[in-house]
Amino acid sequence: MSLLPPPSRPARPSGRVGSSEAVLWRLDWVLALAVASLVGLGSLLVWSATRQRLIDADLDPQAFVKRHLLNALIGLVVASAAALVDYRSLHAYAPVVYVASCLGLVAVLTPLGSTINGAHSWIVVGGGFQVQPAELAKLALVIGMSMLLADKRDREETPSAGDILLVLALAAVPMALVMLQPDLGTVLVLVFLVLGVLSVAGAPAVWVGGLVLAGVLVSVSAVQLGVLDDYQVKRFAAFANPELDPRGAGYNSNQARIAIGSGGLLGKGLFQGTQTRGSFIPEQQTDFIFTVAGEELGLLGGSTLLALLAVVLWRGLQIASRAPDTFGRLVAAGVVAWFTFQSFVNIGMTLGIMPVTGLPLPFVSYGGSAMLANLVAVGLLQNVHLRSREP
Repeated sequence: MSLLPPPSRPARPSGRVGSSEAVLWRLDWVLALAVASLVGLGSLLVWSATRQRLIDADLDPQAFVKRHLLNALIGLVVASAAALVDYRSLHAYAPVVYVASCLGLVAVLTPLGSTINGAHSWIVVGGGFQVQPAELAKLALVIGMSMLLADKRDREETPSAGDILLVLALAAVPMALVMLQPDLGTVLVLVFLVLGVLSVAGAPAVWVGGLVLAGVLVSVSAVQLGVLDDYQVKRFAAFANPELDPRGAGYNSNQARIAIGSGGLLGKGLFQGTQTRGSFIPEQQTDFIFTVAGEELGLLGGSTLLALLAVVLWRGLQIASRAPDTFGRLVAAGVVAWFTFQSFVNIGMTLGIMPVTGLPLPFVSYGGSAMLANLVAVGLLQNVHLRSREP
């Protein structure tokens, strides 16, 4: 059962999209402006979240926002390339991209990897730059699954049990490697991404439902068997009972709700949030960036941020529905599933409706690897959009 209308007849790969002027006119400017607005708003929030702390340490108060803007600029350059190079050529390179992402995840588990905030998920490359291969694995999985399922759907065949098992095997490798870090939040994103692509590819509903049930059972088993670290188990316990450990595992979530609730309708003003300036919320420039919006920009600012994210998801769905072939359709759907779940979990954990999992807010949170992966994903959306409008 597919969630989107069938794509039009596959277009012949041309390898080009015309002149630069023609490309600019044919871009999805609603998507581009929504993403640019999110990056701009995120830069202000990152600046506010880190400014006072850096001043107190007698450091450059703009250090984080400068790095954030540099990350966005690098991401924009790579995303431009991702938009211009015909996405249909990725069909041939999908295995290379997948293997490279898995090698990056393996490298994290070697002495090359570094532990930050409890997760052994990073590779420090020098100059203060850190790479998180798990973020790039999301892109690789989207492309790899789309390649496996596209040919089947182009022949108007429903994915068989063998096709689904092959896709699950493809996804199981990066999931297992990420779980060894351990990074449960990223694993959950990958699970939702797989479900999204399979649903759009027309996998039988019984398979999708069975996979959801299996995911729940695996999550429960991971807690019971001690696969997760102790701090992760405590986070789930604090989510189930917020009063269990208000000064320990439940501290972040409690402080986040206080910050958002104190913002009221219009907020306290940029750089004026007492919770933010007092550094009461750890990792506020990354996982808890939405608390800065809630406290300093209020309900109006938080709602604006949500509206911009909704526009990105809406345009992604529109691009998926109008894709010229199944491969582009599945790539676009996978990106939308990724952004949807990650945004929901990030904002949900600041509101207390989801457990704390350490996922950044797309385009808004500080982080080079996440920003690069997010913008390249948008580049792929633009790529599919451009080919759907080829003469």
